[in-house]
Amino acid sequence: MSIGKEILFFFGALGAFNGFILSLYFLFFTRKKYLSNLFLGALLFVLSTRIAVTVFVYFNIDLPKIYLQIGLSACLLIGPFLYYVLKSGISNRISSQWKWHLTIWIFSILTIGFVFPYQNYPVLWNDYFAALIFLQWFCYLFISGFEIRELLQKTISNYSSSNPAERWFGIIFLGNASIFISYFLGFARVPFVSCITGALAFTFILYLIILVLLYRTRTDDLFLLNVEKDKKLNNEEALILSQKLEKIMIEKALYKNPNLSLKDVSAEINISNHQLSQFLNNNLGKNFTSFVNEFRIHNACEIITSNDKLTLESVGYDVGFNSKSTFFAAFKKHTGTTPLNYQIQALQP
Repeated sequence: MSIGKEILFFFGALGAFNGFILSLYFLFFTRKKYLSNLFLGALLFVLSTRIAVTVFVYFNIDLPKIYLQIGLSACLLIGPFLYYVLKSGISNRISSQWKWHLTIWIFSILTIGFVFPYQNYPVLWNDYFAALIFLQWFCYLFISGFEIRELLQKTISNYSSSNPAERWFGIIFLGNASIFISYFLGFARVPFVSCITGALAFTFILYLIILVLLYRTRTDDLFLLNVEKDKKLNNEEALILSQKLEKIMIEKALYKNPNLSLKDVSAEINISNHQLSQFLNNNLGKNFTSFVNEFRIHNACEIITSNDKLTLESVGYDVGFNSKSTFFAAFKKHTGTTPLNYQIQALQP
């Protein structure tokens, strides 16, 4: 092996090794277990697997064919993992259908590998499966790019105005696109380009990611585009807002409005819908409906205790519920008993 090839081998292998290490970091050792971190760890793992196979096969063509099968199979998971890294990072939440999505791909990889092993079907893998793999990878790249098109446009056109998370996801997408292009050009046998170019592109992008992580004193704002959703008010701020909320709810009897919305309440105390929802969820541990129903049930208990002439159904409507069943269900949830039992106990001498 010449000096030039030794240098290529060194950088390619080093990139693959560090890729595995970084994938373990994102899978197991990040301080906050964002779903986007887990997908990024999985993405780096399959990319590192592909790079490692490329490097070792490129410099030793006598390796067992199973390594070629593993390398090509890993490519089938690059696209799906990239898509879910971006989707979960931008949307913060994704449907649990991702489990079925990935299970189908993994099952397909294992089944095809078992039925058509590379050792017995090299032409099928090299000429047909490889083409389908690149097509699948390209489709996921296209879908991922479409998903973050506004983010990419903002980052590319005005880099300085983009926030750290936007630049982070932009790097991940463009890095994967560069790796795909390098591998595809090698697969298409473009002159002066080989698959080892993809390995070097991966190494470059990997060290760019590592530099970003080392440069920043905190990284929580990278992994979610709207990381502020996880913020929690301190005790003093929470107490002030809680008292303000309680006062406005009682004095104006807002809860008696059966169509009361989060927007209505946030407008009354001059904060955004997002801030109010964040406070209720993170500081009080309840959603908006539960919060409002507490006032309604408290008022219902006062009416039931002081007036036995009203029907329980009318009490529910009076305090803001829009149906008898909703009132009864909420009452039992908050008091542990039904309105009728509560009335009987309250009116006993």
